Amino acid sequence: MEEFPGIIRSPLSQSITHDGITVRVEIYRLDGTEGWTLELIDEEGGSTVWQESFATDAEAFAEFMDGVRQLGLAELIDPDDDDIATVH
Repeated sequence: MEEFPGIIRSPLSQSITHDGITVRVEIYRLDGTEGWTLELIDEEGGSTVWQESFATDAEAFAEFMDGVRQLGLAELIDPDDDDIATVH
């Protein structure tokens, strides 16, 4: 993720590979705001951003890990229409 002034990037942001798929997990917030944003960037540059914000960066990362366990990484970065409402 390119660094922008006023954006605080979580130290939990990292690249993760699961089942042969690699994504960049980006967790960040705007300086002066409370909520953390969770974004996945796939190998092709596609982005999946959760609509809700999280109280802490740890909660955002836990949401990502829960999604991987429940649906798999492939489904998180390319969800079916039914999954969008329940996961993101």
